[in-house]
Amino acid sequence: MYFYVKAIHIIFVVTWFAGLFYIPRLYVYLAEAQQEDEPKKAIITQQLLLMTKRLWYGITWPSAILTLIFGGWMWYLYPATPPWLWIKVAFVVLLYIYHYSLQHIYSKNAAGSYPYTGQHMRIWNEVATIMLVAIVMLVTVKENISLLWGMLGLAGLIIVLMSAIKIYKLLRAK
Repeated sequence: MYFYVKAIHIIFVVTWFAGLFYIPRLYVYLAEAQQEDEPKKAIITQQLLLMTKRLWYGITWPSAILTLIFGGWMWYLYPATPPWLWIKVAFVVLLYIYHYSLQHIYSKNAAGSYPYTGQHMRIWNEVATIMLVAIVMLVTVKENISLLWGMLGLAGLIIVLMSAIKIYKLLRAK
């Protein structure tokens, strides 16, 4: 039973991350659409708001809930809690906090407020990538990774991602 629950859990993790990767990209487009002239601005905004609503409530939220249910079920079926799992759970908690931050942005956008620029949303989009790398490394490498090397690797990834965003911004400006 454990392996079936694990397989379903992984499926919902993948669909949840699909939503977490795509929704901030739609927020980038929404922020940038606000710079357009009417009627283009209204048409693009309306379409993007529809897409975000369908993605957020049709895929991302259900996947987040089912990920939590099946993850909890796995823990129930296999209650051992090695140290790496506690670190993974901490990253998962941070991931749910990130999810709620995206909900906050969704609510603002749905109300017609676009408080963040496209550049801000590009940076915020990378949080899911950082969490994914951290969680996958913990789950696959487990006790074989040292905390120091794991944190240094994560810091290196953050530097690379932020540098790539900065370079992209410079290229777009040209």
